[in-house]
Amino acid sequence: MKGYIHSVETFGTVDGPGIRYVVFTQGCPLRCAYCHNPDTWEPNINEQKETDEILEDFEKYRPYLTGGGLTVTGGEPMLQLDFLTELFMKAKERNIHTCLDTSGITFKPDEEYIKRVDNLLKYTDLIMLDIKHIDDEEHKKLTGQSNKNIIAFARYLSERDFPIWIRHVTVPGITYKKEYLTRLGEFLAELKNVKALDVLPYHTMGVPKYEKLGIPYRLKDVEPLDKADALKARNIILYSIKKAREKNSGL
Repeated sequence: MKGYIHSVETFGTVDGPGIRYVVFTQGCPLRCAYCHNPDTWEPNINEQKETDEILEDFEKYRPYLTGGGLTVTGGEPMLQLDFLTELFMKAKERNIHTCLDTSGITFKPDEEYIKRVDNLLKYTDLIMLDIKHIDDEEHKKLTGQSNKNIIAFARYLSERDFPIWIRHVTVPGITYKKEYLTRLGEFLAELKNVKALDVLPYHTMGVPKYEKLGIPYRLKDVEPLDKADALKARNIILYSIKKAREKNSGL
């Protein structure tokens, strides 16, 4: 089966455990104001690649992928769910660790769709779930979409006790607010499957792409967030998780 592929990175160090071969798929329904890959938005363009072709290329780099494996990111990989499932199924046949980096925006509580998701999960070792904003209205402003499907996907994975890493970008004046960080922590406290939390500082490295593509950059007046502030944000989230769990357990 063929999928639309934007690009491949052969030495990824921030896309799951270990050193990883990272496939960037083409197409995304979100329009995140801080997205640094706006060239992945448009679906059904760029090069198409067979699953076997990708895995054969993976094997060339396998000796260097220490403690790693295959990560599929985007764009939004779950837009090409059948392709993704076949790729991961064949990867597991080769004993490759599989990681999906997704926003979960395509999830829907439809019986037939959930069957397809369950089939994907059979061949997936880890999901890195990007939660863009915990507040639904603010999420719409930031990404153009509601966060309800994302929250539902997180809860579904928790019900399945499927391991996830949470990723959250802290943007000054948007997500970098104690109120929202606290609410995010309170939500994560409900989940039983969170294995790691990555809080990433907003940066402007993608701005030249917007200029090249002729796309207005909506956060042009927002300064990058310092790593120390991202650490503060992470600590707020972790504290909120702790307090919410203590409250829920009656301590």
